Amino acid sequence: MMITAEAPRGGVVEYIGGTSYTFLLRNREIERFEDKHRGIFELWDGLFNSGKKPTSREVRDILALGLVGGGKKDHEADAILNGCTPEDLLRLYSIAQAVVGVAFMPDVMTEASVKKKNQPDDSQPD
Repeated sequence: MMITAEAPRGGVVEYIGGTSYTFLLRNREIERFEDKHRGIFELWDGLFNSGKKPTSREVRDILALGLVGGGKKDHEADAILNGCTPEDLLRLYSIAQAVVGVAFMPDVMTEASVKKKNQPDDSQPD
């Protein structure tokens, strides 16, 4: 029996090293990130706009905090990300974009699914 993880509202499920993990940023994790690095809106600008791009440390830390928000203990989250190599960095960057993006716009995936479902199917001839 295969069980597929389902992301909670505001969270995402992604694979790292062949294992699925739930990432969820709550205010607590965002504040921890800001205490160590920079403001979350500066990170947003770096991920999605022309702001200063995040360092690999910032990417790993925001993901570790997302794992903590998703239910992992600090040491478990660190161990998961410590197992990653430089070749994983682009994938981790993409996951960080998803984690931060969905934290700020939790219903974006639901709205996209509803829009797609409600659009007429143009592939069918009349």
